[in-house]
Amino acid sequence: MMNWRTIGAAGALAACMMLSACGAQESVSFPDVIQVENAGTGQDQRKVTIDARETVKVTPDMAQIVYRIVTEDKDPQTCQDKNGRQLDQAIQYLKGQGVQDNSIRTMDFSLDAQYDWSGNQRRLTGYMMTTRLEVTDVPVEQVGALLSGAVAAGANEIDSVSYFSSRYDEAYKEALEKAMGMAREKAETLAHAGGCQVTDVLSIREAGDSQAGRYVESGISRNSSYAALKMEAAEDTAAVAVMPGEMQVSADIEVEYLLLPQ
Repeated sequence: MMNWRTIGAAGALAACMMLSACGAQESVSFPDVIQVENAGTGQDQRKVTIDARETVKVTPDMAQIVYRIVTEDKDPQTCQDKNGRQLDQAIQYLKGQGVQDNSIRTMDFSLDAQYDWSGNQRRLTGYMMTTRLEVTDVPVEQVGALLSGAVAAGANEIDSVSYFSSRYDEAYKEALEKAMGMAREKAETLAHAGGCQVTDVLSIREAGDSQAGRYVESGISRNSSYAALKMEAAEDTAAVAVMPGEMQVSADIEVEYLLLPQ
């Protein structure tokens, strides 16, 4: 069946020729090409939307360590001086182990009064100062020694140890490629079952890269007493075992494909 737009174009051409015949003295020019649009039957609008998720495992190679330096004394200035000395000792130890200045950050200074609440009156007993010391970009193979060594040098609590991978971006790109392959396979399976074939990609939507894999909290989290950690450090400065395991880097996408009849 001839398309109505084709008939319209042919009619227009015939009308022009008739006008040319009726007016011999008037010249009528025709374009070199007459473009006729096919309205289609709507079948070219068939599409399918696929959600796909793929995960790539990678071994962490870097770490972040957060120490605490906690000191107590009846005099606030003496308490602060003690904290400063222990903090400086810990920092000097870290620098001596090759940690760069831009990887060391002091944070969360606090000086709090301590009270005895027994009885009917509050009695001031002294002061406690806490400083957090953050160390980043630590190679995994150095973590165990730095945990115990910094404790021996003056840091009396280990707040947390977190791992991340310097290959995160590479792993995420690999996960994206795998997710696209999975989406195509799923689309072709559904299209075949529906008597269609997959042609073009109409749209791709990334569900969002949370970047959580850049810093992944590990199962190692130390927050122990000063005496206990000092004892461990005295027995073996590399006593803390480090096993970062594997981390997962995931990619989530939504892909829309154009379908045509087989």
